Amino acid sequence: MSGLGRWSLGIGVGLLVVAVLCRALNLIPVTVITGLLGLIALGMAGYDALYEWQGRVDLRRRAARAHREREGRQGR
Repeated sequence: MSGLGRWSLGIGVGLLVVAVLCRALNLIPVTVITGLLGLIALGMAGYDALYEWQGRVDLRRRAARAHREREGRQGR
């Protein structure tokens, strides 16, 4: 996960904690706003994590393909 993803994760969790506290204090408008912003931040963090994971998978695929090609040339 990149720095932006970690930052978004921390902010998102913090905002959701604030939303829960605001709900306990019966501050419904603040709860809704912070909850939505927290969910958006967590969504950004999740997207970043998937993007980074996809990049690692792509690198492994290319390495495996290069390895197969190298073995094919050596076998001749």
